Amino acid sequence: MLGGTEFAGRAVVEAALGRGWDVTVFHRGRHEPPAGVRSLHGDRTTPDGLAALAEGEWDVVVDTWSGAPRAVREAARLLAGRVSRYVYVSSSSVYAWPRAAGYAEDTPLVEGADAGAEQTDYARDKRGGELAVLDSFGTEGSLLVRAGLILGPYENIGRLPWWLNRIARGGPVLAPGPRDLPLQYVDVRDLAEWVLGAVEAGLSGAYNVVGPTGHTTMGGLLDACVQVTGVRADLRWTDAAVILDAGIEPWVQLPVWVPAGSDLHDAIHTADVSFALGTGLRCRPVLETVADTWSWLQGVNGVAPQRPDRPEVGLDPTVEATLLGR
Repeated sequence: MLGGTEFAGRAVVEAALGRGWDVTVFHRGRHEPPAGVRSLHGDRTTPDGLAALAEGEWDVVVDTWSGAPRAVREAARLLAGRVSRYVYVSSSSVYAWPRAAGYAEDTPLVEGADAGAEQTDYARDKRGGELAVLDSFGTEGSLLVRAGLILGPYENIGRLPWWLNRIARGGPVLAPGPRDLPLQYVDVRDLAEWVLGAVEAGLSGAYNVVGPTGHTTMGGLLDACVQVTGVRADLRWTDAAVILDAGIEPWVQLPVWVPAGSDLHDAIHTADVSFALGTGLRCRPVLETVADTWSWLQGVNGVAPQRPDRPEVGLDPTVEATLLGR
């Protein structure tokens, strides 16, 4: 596991340990990996940062890198011939914009990606990472996991933790409508289990790995937050037009939510996931994801870790109160 101490990488490591696998974690030493792994230290962004991986053989490597594709290329080249399969956790962002509702794995991809590039933008960086893996491992030796919205314990982006903390404060809560807006996401642990199952099955190629559209709704997600926090929050369901007219930014200021019928909703919440579902993806109920995230969040005193390369999410309380007051 390249990484393996935070969010998706950590979930993969824990799932692999749960299956009795022998796991090596290559990381920078900033966070402790789960107990029971072999730990190797290095920083792939520095000269000779991969030296700890210069020797050894593994059945599979899993990589979640989101920065410069060059770092993926260097790791893939170093491990080629000593690893049977390279799993790269990519993103649905690699598809060209705009994406039609129901887009599948054969949808056109972003242009301008380069396997040897320095960091540019998220979409081209992820696609560049895919190209880097394909260059060294080919289609048959590569598994490209095009994940969508990921939620669950250890989240270091802040989306579900923000909603949980906001609802835990109680009072009137701006709830972006419509209540039955279909969402598409995957619990990070279900993503991890699918990845390991795909490795065992010898799968290769690209897969959209996220739950089916409508696995829950905006109402289902926020109702679950109310239930697990045990707070009598007053969800004030508000039309999208009212929210947008107030200058509130979907997805960032109101995490997870994007207006129905928008290009952004099509891109985030409508991917065709029939291939992943047909190859073993199983998605737990939203209440379980929310409850386990709340339990973990309480264990870290309500303060979720924040990735330094991602913007903080959430709505300023003053902005929320002003809109509700209208």
